[in-house]
Amino acid sequence: MHFTKMEGLGNDYLYVYGEPENAAALSRRLSDRHFGAGSDGMIWIGKSDKADFSMRIFNADGSEAKMCGNGIRCVGKYVYDKGYTKKTDITIETLSGIKSLHLFAEGGTVTSVTVDMGKVTVFPETVLSVDGKEIHGYRVDVGNPHFVTFDEGLSPETVGAKIEKHEMFDGGINAEFVRAEDKTHLRMRVWERGSGITMACGTGACASVAAAVYCGLCPENETVFVRLDGGVLSVKIKDGKAYMTGPAVTVYEGEVKI
Repeated sequence: MHFTKMEGLGNDYLYVYGEPENAAALSRRLSDRHFGAGSDGMIWIGKSDKADFSMRIFNADGSEAKMCGNGIRCVGKYVYDKGYTKKTDITIETLSGIKSLHLFAEGGTVTSVTVDMGKVTVFPETVLSVDGKEIHGYRVDVGNPHFVTFDEGLSPETVGAKIEKHEMFDGGINAEFVRAEDKTHLRMRVWERGSGITMACGTGACASVAAAVYCGLCPENETVFVRLDGGVLSVKIKDGKAYMTGPAVTVYEGEVKI
């Protein structure tokens, strides 16, 4: 099986056009950083009768995710660079709906992508009890679930796993740890459901900006720069929708016996 390793701000996945019957098991095996190719998961690209292409996302533990902001940017680069399309405006079918992408191409290859992430819903403040302490934050729906906290005393290393598996969140949740540097700059770290600490999370960046707008920390209709461990994403919340722009990079091509 031929695969392509790609990354968006260090959020790395293995990409394959076509999908085998044992996609979950293969994703778990090949994502292992010691015994596999090593990645945050695998993304399987296919045809769609509703959009230009479809994508399925499996985390490193084999669980399926509804959406991945960094991953979908790389899907756009994959299908353009490999000649599956020459359009710079495409649609991708995901488990969280159809997403629209604009591809920025230079010299025949895509360098960055803007994704219309769709509607973002921020819920009123939620208070979690973890190890006898209260954690204040906001549940955010970006097509997948997030819990965003602005408590600077917390980190993904200390409470990420406990928030992901908290009894309040059926099926688990992604957790973002955010600091507002000013009205248009956020610093964010993430614990991703099914993968643990990762270098970046596109849906998490959108959730963080939406929560910051909800709290009055950031303005609506303006670009907010989110600094993650792997780099910077640009996010704008407009009319209740999130628009995210960031890079997409091919790391290497590989083959593996399955």
